[in-house]
Amino acid sequence: MLTHPLQDLETWLLFFSGADLPVLRHTAKKLADMREDIDRVNRRELTRVILQDPLMTVKVLAYIQPFAGKSLRSDITTIASAVTMIGIEPFFEKFKELITIEHMLKDEPQAMLGTLQLIRRVQRAAHYAHEWALWRQDLNVEEVTIAALLHDLTEILLWCFAPRLATEIRNLQKADRTLRSTAVQEQVLGIQLIDLQLALCRAWHLPELLSNLMDPAHADHPRIRNVLLASDLARHSANGWNDAAIPDDFAAIGKLLNLNRDALIERLKLSDEEKAALLPMPMMPPPDAQVS
Repeated sequence: MLTHPLQDLETWLLFFSGADLPVLRHTAKKLADMREDIDRVNRRELTRVILQDPLMTVKVLAYIQPFAGKSLRSDITTIASAVTMIGIEPFFEKFKELITIEHMLKDEPQAMLGTLQLIRRVQRAAHYAHEWALWRQDLNVEEVTIAALLHDLTEILLWCFAPRLATEIRNLQKADRTLRSTAVQEQVLGIQLIDLQLALCRAWHLPELLSNLMDPAHADHPRIRNVLLASDLARHSANGWNDAAIPDDFAAIGKLLNLNRDALIERLKLSDEEKAALLPMPMMPPPDAQVS
């Protein structure tokens, strides 16, 4: 476990790029159960299990890229394609020894809680991104879903491998909600997590498309706005649906999806209690043309 920040971005990159990433205990158990009945494993169900776990997802994508590059003209950007290319039996042979997050953090209960809360948040972001990509009739919904699932990957890694530093960042932000995440990260870690994330994408040879979908520098593209807004809403709503940033989130999401506030709330399937918690927001401009 890291207890002090590393020297610079390159040192952080060397540490994480060579680490054996843990997965959720639930993922390890589901895969173990599938292995016991391998002849009946369904590729679609296997893909679904992997896509519930951001670290398992990145393990599979990082594993397949060197092989894909030798035989295909284009990158493998989805888990469904990766599973098809690896094959069922080779997949279970490769991923038979899995460390779990729960085992890794068994002596750090608060860090385990923080990690699992963060993973639930990125799962919610991936769900939002998936639903909105379908609504927008995106040509590859799974790419957008994966980008949202991995959007906060380095934050998850920090909780797993440097829980005390992750806790320090969280406590500083809780004490002062006006602090920018990047400023706190630089203060505690000496780097910004987005820089480490993009460097890890390159080190693991992840598809450039997925890196771009996670990169706020490309935020003017609708697919990337889909990912970023899904991540924003998941992060802000984790604080409660009365979070002060949510009205702005709703305005931006409504513009992206061409939906008014009521239609957006309906699509989000908020409970009556959650709706009651929402803060008032400025009137959103009417959509140019309602999408049906």
